[in-house]
Amino acid sequence: MANTIIKGSVSFVNHEKKYIIIEYEQNGKKKTVNGSIDEELQKKLKAEKKIKKMHHFHIGDAVNFNIRIADRGDRMIATNIQYLYNTALDLLINRSRTENNFIGYLKIVDDKYFVKEIDSYLFFPLPISPWFIKPTEKELNEAVTFSLENTDKKDKITAKLYNNSYIPEFYAAVKLHKAKTPVDAEVYKITPHGIYLNVIGDKIQSKLAPAENSTTSLKIGDKIKVLITYLSTSRIIVEPIV
Repeated sequence: MANTIIKGSVSFVNHEKKYIIIEYEQNGKKKTVNGSIDEELQKKLKAEKKIKKMHHFHIGDAVNFNIRIADRGDRMIATNIQYLYNTALDLLINRSRTENNFIGYLKIVDDKYFVKEIDSYLFFPLPISPWFIKPTEKELNEAVTFSLENTDKKDKITAKLYNNSYIPEFYAAVKLHKAKTPVDAEVYKITPHGIYLNVIGDKIQSKLAPAENSTTSLKIGDKIKVLITYLSTSRIIVEPIV
C-alpha cells in the first residue's frame, strides 16, 4: 500500500507530540492510522515535491496519504500526508466575513500560542506582541473572544484576541505617540547595522539607521531626543529630532 493514494480525514491532532490520527475507509471498513506532522518532515516532503506547501493540521482536514510499515515493523503508519481542504475551516472563514467574532481557548504548543475554536476544535496561531503580558496557567483554561485575520490565505490565518493586556510601558508609548511628544531615548548599543535605543526604560526599544547625520557622534549611554513616528502592537519606529 506504500504507493496507493488513500483519502481520509484527520480525527485527532496532538501538536505537542507532532502526530495526527487519520480516519479512512478500506473495503467498506472504517480504519485509523497515525501519521507524523513534524515540521522538519514537512520541509523534506516539500523539497521532494511530495507536498505543495507546509500545513498546520486541524481536526477535519481532508488529506491524501500513503500507508507503510513503521521502521520498527510493529505497526502501519501514514506517510506523504497532503492537506486537501477543511469544510469546517471554510465555514469559519465565511462567517468571519459577516461576523468576525469567535470563542475559543488559549493553548501553548512548543512555546507558541494558539487559540482553539470552541466548536470546531481548530487551532489558530496567535502572534504575540513583544509587549504582551503572557497569560497564567489558569487563564489558559478560560474562554477568550477572538477574530480571524489573513483569511484570504488559509495557510496564513491567525487569531487576534479582542482583549489583550500589555506592559505599562506600552501604554505610555501609545500616549506619547498620539500626543506627538518627544522622548529622551538612551543609546544602549551601537553596531554597523544601527543605533539601538531604550525608548521607555529597557522595555520599549527601537533602532536608528547608522547613517543619520545627527547620530554619527553618539556613544553608549548618550541621550537623544526622538519622536515615535509609528507604533503597533508588534513594532515601533522612531526618528531623531533635529
